[in-house]
Amino acid sequence: MAKADPQRLKLSQLRALVAIADAGSFSDAALHLELSQSAVSHAIATLEEELGVLLLNRGRQGAVLTPVGEQITEEARQVLRSLHSLCHKADLSKGLETGEVRIAAFRSVATHILPEVIRQFRQQFPGVAITIDEKFHYEMVESDLRQGRADVGFTYLPTQAEFDQWELLRDRYIALLPPGSPTLQPLTWEELATYPLILTPPDDGDRQYIDRLLHRSGQQIQPAYVVREDSTILSMVERGLGATIMASLAAEPIPAGLRVVELPQPLERIIGMVVLREALLPPPVYAFLDRLKAIWPQVRSGPASNILTTEKR
Repeated sequence: MAKADPQRLKLSQLRALVAIADAGSFSDAALHLELSQSAVSHAIATLEEELGVLLLNRGRQGAVLTPVGEQITEEARQVLRSLHSLCHKADLSKGLETGEVRIAAFRSVATHILPEVIRQFRQQFPGVAITIDEKFHYEMVESDLRQGRADVGFTYLPTQAEFDQWELLRDRYIALLPPGSPTLQPLTWEELATYPLILTPPDDGDRQYIDRLLHRSGQQIQPAYVVREDSTILSMVERGLGATIMASLAAEPIPAGLRVVELPQPLERIIGMVVLREALLPPPVYAFLDRLKAIWPQVRSGPASNILTTEKR
């Protein structure tokens, strides 16, 4: 028997095979492909003839893949996925000479995650402008997406079903104590209460996370200082004015001498990238999303990774 010639295979044959495998019958596959049943049958017959193998068992119950048919169908799926990816990349290149990507994010993401992504994106698409609007609450990020003021947002997951979302990392909260403090692991609530506590304002997203942890633990710790900027809080702790609870990524770079201590109960935030599910996004935004997904493992292995827990629990 002659060897199968790949140059004689047609995409229409592969589409018909995959459609039958998904639908379970020639008639349903024909409806899906908007072809006549005879056209689908002819495509499969010529494909089987060219390959020299039986791909489908026909019967009253429909069409069932043979063992070799299952293997070839999976290969056909990969071919069609590659074709889709090829067209997607071609479409992305249209309109990428100019344009804008509008990003809404909180400060630690803007500081530690976005710069390397933007650097690589700009190398590939130098004509696309990037704007970053920093927020102090993740709900403000989501509001900007709903109102059309941003294309891409970075928020806490899980979020509302109206967003397509991708998890980037899991960032644990830690206690930061002044230099020279005891380094008991983990810290007890009673030990933490001996320090003047420095926290962000009540309307801050991280502060609300922390307040929920304290409430669940039956704690009523009242902050001695309320400060908006993370860098100011770290400077105050460094000078011995008190202790703080802060997300690991937000604390980077941690000043030398500060004691990093685990909390009595674990707390983490799941940071994700989101876009509005029903939004009609321009090509530069899709290109930015693809670039972030492609290089994120590189970004994640940067300086902050030593205190980040990125594994799924």
